[in-house]
Amino acid sequence: MMRNRKTFITLLFCFCATVLFAQHKTVVFQTDFGVKDGAVSAMKGVAMGVSPDLKLFDLTHEIPAYNVWEAAYRLEQTVPYWPAGTVFVSVVDPGVGTNRKSVVVKTRTGHFIVTPDNGTLTLIAESLGIAERREIDEAVNRRNGSQQSYTFHGRDVYAYTAARLASGAISFEQVGGLLSNTVVSIPYQKALKEGNVLKGNISILDIQYGNIWTNISAELVQQLHLKYGQTLHVSFFHKGKKVYEGLAPYSETFGAVAKGKPLAYLNSLMQLSFALNQDNFAQKFHVGSGGDWSVVVGVVNK
Repeated sequence: MMRNRKTFITLLFCFCATVLFAQHKTVVFQTDFGVKDGAVSAMKGVAMGVSPDLKLFDLTHEIPAYNVWEAAYRLEQTVPYWPAGTVFVSVVDPGVGTNRKSVVVKTRTGHFIVTPDNGTLTLIAESLGIAERREIDEAVNRRNGSQQSYTFHGRDVYAYTAARLASGAISFEQVGGLLSNTVVSIPYQKALKEGNVLKGNISILDIQYGNIWTNISAELVQQLHLKYGQTLHVSFFHKGKKVYEGLAPYSETFGAVAKGKPLAYLNSLMQLSFALNQDNFAQKFHVGSGGDWSVVVGVVNK
């Protein structure tokens, strides 16, 4: 009996060690740096210098310059599809070198995000939840010899700390001091139903095609008891000022309407979206996205 118990404990320890090892070897990078120069490569070089066993991936480096909202959105769009334990580095940091906090958060799903706390965590905090938030102790978790550099924390602090965490060189507790779970948030219109009207935010543009993606979920759409072919009345607003108003049939596919005509549909994230079939809605009607863009949708015919 004692021997069996020892065997079980040994196997459990090995299993847990294997899981922890597997979870702490992956780093995913997101920035607004682009890839025209060596900035991204420098970050990856720092990470590999910490541990050549790391697996390094890119989320995107094409976030529009200084667009913290889009960084927040791309994290929410991507993080849930990666295994628990994955470490993300998000550097869209217009306040680099200022007193904004450099943090690592652990989500309730077990993911880690290394980032300036400047609004980047707005959507992740709401959807996945924050289990713990720690401020990076730069006296310990900063690339050697970089103390006089104030404008490239992505390389000197974030990539370095992420690599140390992912490789197991430090534990999450060794990142730095514990903070409250309240992150800096960007205000925006939450998705809701008021009577027979849906309100929400224009979260992002499907930039390759100019489609308009909102935060209005399929569940909210279903509360309108919509059927394909019914017409929606949609208005888009920027800072409260209406910039577009029109009609769009609720459609299952883009091909349900003629080329160049508008339609409403559920995108790949099962959120209400708007498009012109084989044309660019955002460009044609000057519609943008972010915390200060909103949408109001109603049903024309029942």
